[in-house]
Amino acid sequence: MLAKPPLKIVLCSPRGFCAGVVRAIDTVERALTLYGAPVYVRHEIVHNKYVVDNLRAKGAIFVEELGEIPDTKAPVVFSAHGVPKSVPEDATARNFFSVDATCPLVTKVHREAAIHFKRGREILLIGHSHHPEVVGTLGQLPVGAVTLIETAADASSFTPKNPDNLAFVTQTTLSIDDTAGIVAVLRQRFPNISGPHKEDICYATTNRQAAVKKVAPVVDAMIVVGAPNSSNSQRLREVAEREGCRVAVLAQRASDIDWSLFEGISSLGLTAGASAPEVIVEEIMGAFAERFDLSVETVSAAEENEFFPLPRVLRPDAAAE
Repeated sequence: MLAKPPLKIVLCSPRGFCAGVVRAIDTVERALTLYGAPVYVRHEIVHNKYVVDNLRAKGAIFVEELGEIPDTKAPVVFSAHGVPKSVPEDATARNFFSVDATCPLVTKVHREAAIHFKRGREILLIGHSHHPEVVGTLGQLPVGAVTLIETAADASSFTPKNPDNLAFVTQTTLSIDDTAGIVAVLRQRFPNISGPHKEDICYATTNRQAAVKKVAPVVDAMIVVGAPNSSNSQRLREVAEREGCRVAVLAQRASDIDWSLFEGISSLGLTAGASAPEVIVEEIMGAFAERFDLSVETVSAAEENEFFPLPRVLRPDAAAE
């Protein structure tokens, strides 16, 4: 039997689930425990097929719009990405028992935008159009109150009503470097623009990108465990490419791997987006162990101990309130 070629796997730390994702998944699990199936969920609770399929098997029903839900007393959960204000209003009008699993760090951005609007400022949202988080943030305020800025070119061409009365907020899952470039253009053009007191890009996005920046330059290839519709996972892949890693790919499962891309490598970086479970990282390592003689090391960029409690209506003390 031929000896397997050696392969050093460098695990990025932190990787995988963040506090907001854990809270969102636990929200659906807790609702199922307390109320039984079905539990309706508007949009994928997080952008990961493995997670969604697991919850579906337990009795969660995923819909894109509330109109798909029949009249029901079952819980209706809003996903971690946040929703436009019209969604909870519609849920109330239909007497739904709604549970908001929006990540608290996304809710923070919603509050910032609302404060700027109350102060009469013209608001710019740095983000990717059609991403549900951006749709939710745009939907916090009247149509036309927020202008979406996707690129530095958008920032360069934007014409404000009053250059001294501007504010910006950002999507939480953007590229740190791309966003810094866009903000630099805005600040250079509009020195009086108001920004967040603390960076809107969340701790998990920041830390996972920092770990990839350390690992990508020293490995032959990088796999990011994550879904194609996961913004933070796509940004990790882009960061790896930008840092000089010649092969940087997304994989949802081990079965996605194109093994021809990994012929002849001696080192592999491995990370996971904030909505990707560790079990898939282990599955992919197992697939490589069938083909290579593995050694494993971990490179850490930050320690994480954030925790977000469940929505109040699902906490054990809720019934006593």
